[in-house]
Amino acid sequence: MISDKKWKRTHYSDEITPNMEGREVVIAGWVHEIRDLGGVSFVIIRDRKGKVQLTAPNSKITEEIKDKISSLNRESVVSAKGKVSEDERAPGNFEIIPNELYILSEADSPLPLDVSGNVKSELDTRLNARFMDLRREEIGSIFKIRSQVFTEIRNFLESEEFIEITTPKMVATATEGGTELFPISYFGREAFLNQSPQLYKQIMMATGLDRVYEIGPIFRAEEHDTVKHLNETTSIDIESAFSTKEDVMCVLERLIFNVYKGVKENCQAELKSLDRELDVPELPLKRLDYDEALNIAKNKGADIRYGDDFTTEAEKMVGEKIDEIYFITGWPADIKPFYVQPKGESSTAFDLMHPRFELSSGAQRVHDKALLEKRLRKQGLNPEDFEFYLDSFDYGMPPHSGWGLGAERLLMAMTGASNIREVVMFPRDRRRLFP
Repeated sequence: MISDKKWKRTHYSDEITPNMEGREVVIAGWVHEIRDLGGVSFVIIRDRKGKVQLTAPNSKITEEIKDKISSLNRESVVSAKGKVSEDERAPGNFEIIPNELYILSEADSPLPLDVSGNVKSELDTRLNARFMDLRREEIGSIFKIRSQVFTEIRNFLESEEFIEITTPKMVATATEGGTELFPISYFGREAFLNQSPQLYKQIMMATGLDRVYEIGPIFRAEEHDTVKHLNETTSIDIESAFSTKEDVMCVLERLIFNVYKGVKENCQAELKSLDRELDVPELPLKRLDYDEALNIAKNKGADIRYGDDFTTEAEKMVGEKIDEIYFITGWPADIKPFYVQPKGESSTAFDLMHPRFELSSGAQRVHDKALLEKRLRKQGLNPEDFEFYLDSFDYGMPPHSGWGLGAERLLMAMTGASNIREVVMFPRDRRRLFP
């Protein structure tokens, strides 16, 4: 067994510079490429931060190192100790002349997919070997951006004095009714995976915490087979007491601005690897009334009338016209969930739209129990099934508003991904339950 003192990394690739000439370093990573030119061999080693070139002239390396290089397979895990030598032809303008080389884990051959990207693989092949797919620079970049997005979201919401909460993911009743639920056995009783934290974050408005948020998984048993739907996704939710719909819309657009700004400033290398220019949206975001959006879609030929929800085709028609992130407000009350505050035939509901798809939905909520029960019955739901939720409205429930934002949709918008499965490490859809 090789002592960890021998293979322990001293530097990532981006921490080494040409002016470290003659300095001894230890690097570690995966074998990205091997070239044998007879009198000299080159081994490109890839780590999280980039690539390093080992240059191994036969005259300067031991026979042991020469034998190890000749036996290497691509994607094996290695560690190398050697001296830095400036060379403008090499990645980063330096190379390392190895005096020690350790093969820590040998990779089988052939590989399930080509990490270099020279040979394209179908998405299913990539997802089946997702651990290897993420070794590709552009795919790894998506998940570094994803991490930064969540950092920016948390930093922003904490700065706005929101308190992070965690709500149950196993529940006894549906959040919004309907049959699109995953049933589970819960000690002999029927339970479900939660569709949304909606009811629980509203209950929190009766606690005096005032402003809460959650970042967590949601589950929807929809049999969609599209590029923008999954059965397990991550939802970013807020709820705010003593707030109107306009108040939380302003929070949402400021969050979007800060996330775009933070990613643009902190993920330049990742955006470059995706060949992606990220434009920070200007505030305030455009507000479009439901009637205006309806007319745009109708004028472009959509078969849609007042009271209809927007189809994917209609959304794209409006998005092409607006060509920026925007809000649709004033949705008809009858097509929105029971907890949305009505306003005549209209409502306080709003959707945040990207030109390609919906990003977020929100509203001012009903805080009057009698109206809630009326709206539940109107939508064919039994108030008795929601007793745990309705009880919180008996002892002082303030007016409140909130929204839910789809993390994966936001990442699709930012990275330019054409399929939502690209921005989830291990996506779950109607066909995929592994890896």
